[in-house]
Amino acid sequence: MSIKIKAKERKLKLGDSEFYRYVMQPELYSALAAEKVIREAALRSGVSQGVMQACWDAAGSVIKAWATEGHSVALPGLGTMRFGLSAKAVEDVNDVKTGLIKTRRIVFTPSTDLKQELKDTAVIITCYDRNGVEVKRVTSTDPGTVEEPDDTDPNGTGGSSTGGNTQQGGNTGGGSNTGGNTSGDNTGGDSTGGDDYHDPDGGTNSDE
Repeated sequence: MSIKIKAKERKLKLGDSEFYRYVMQPELYSALAAEKVIREAALRSGVSQGVMQACWDAAGSVIKAWATEGHSVALPGLGTMRFGLSAKAVEDVNDVKTGLIKTRRIVFTPSTDLKQELKDTAVIITCYDRNGVEVKRVTSTDPGTVEEPDDTDPNGTGGSSTGGNTQQGGNTGGGSNTGGNTSGDNTGGDSTGGDDYHDPDGGTNSDE
């Protein structure tokens, strides 16, 4: 098994300057239909597809119900899921109101086994020049560090962010980055692996 990454040579702009850099991003994976997942799970478990469908639906309903009641719910073999929120912090209790809530969040915390699986999975990078021609292919030798949830508060109540916003959650672990683009390190700023290049000083530049 391996994670496939493509590094494409793109034109980036920073002010009046233009330059080419190789920007990495994951290869596009096709979305698997729930029916295919259920069929494969039924084959691996030895139960009928109808029974597996019933179990799948029941598990989804239980997870949704318990998570909305404030529980951190186990996802077998994967980790836990819970709901949280991002809200503005205020000094006076009289200012506390629902309008302070900026966003509601779905927080996934991967299990140790899942993180180890990701750590051990090879990453294959295919490089393409500005004309779309493949010029190099390498297998990464990175340490396999897996990003942890962004909540570092030991009390598990969420950490605060710049500007007075508070990330709230019910259990250890905050927001989680699951999937997403692999960033490339480029001169003149950080490229986030998509089609847009964001200038850290505030300007937005896109490749052509």
